[in-house]
Amino acid sequence: MEKCYSKTKSYNSASIEKKKNIIVDKNKEPANRQLSTTQFRLLGILPLAFFTAQAIHYSQIKQLGHMLWMCNIGNLLLALGLFFEAAILIRVAVIWMVPGVAVWFFYVVPTWGMLLTGRFSHGEVFGVLSSTLAHLGGFAVGIAVLRKVGMDARGWFYAFIWYFVVQLFSRLVTPAQMNVNLSHGIQAGWEQTFSSYWRFWLVLTVLVGAGLWILGIILKTFWPASPGALEASDLSFDELR
Repeated sequence: MEKCYSKTKSYNSASIEKKKNIIVDKNKEPANRQLSTTQFRLLGILPLAFFTAQAIHYSQIKQLGHMLWMCNIGNLLLALGLFFEAAILIRVAVIWMVPGVAVWFFYVVPTWGMLLTGRFSHGEVFGVLSSTLAHLGGFAVGIAVLRKVGMDARGWFYAFIWYFVVQLFSRLVTPAQMNVNLSHGIQAGWEQTFSSYWRFWLVLTVLVGAGLWILGIILKTFWPASPGALEASDLSFDELR
């Protein structure tokens, strides 16, 4: 009787464990498409390389302050998140890469007219390449990783805090004429709408907060974090495989 009970207990324990695994792993990819912890960490080399390429470009033209734009510094944040298995850093970086790509496409890409005229220097070509890698390359790596890590309900809030930190740092260490992250002045074209920079900043901050919240919901809908990930900022990638 005891043997029978023991077998039943073992069977039930195994069933419960199996169910737990199903809950956690329901969004997993087939085993042959899973990435190991080492492979995840090695992915961090890509955004770090994109960040470095941008740093070289801006160093050449003596405008290193532009490295603090959210889209550029986001590649460094993503690399650190991958190297140190910090899910929260990955989520914050990916959230900011979405508007980063949009702003880059509408404000930066149209300035590449020299590529059409054929009159460009090697430095300008390198700048175009590094900018493309930093935005499209970083975005691609970020989305690929987010599919493994998932977005939680608090990701947008941490991204909002990150915005304040980077904007304040930009105001303290970058020249006013660069207006990095709009930390010094009103965006060109909006001077007639706002009577002062602080009114502009207040409206901008509200819009940024609302935008990040909406992005967080969208990303969470497509790639939700596993139940265990909802309670932890740092994850072992072994748990996500």
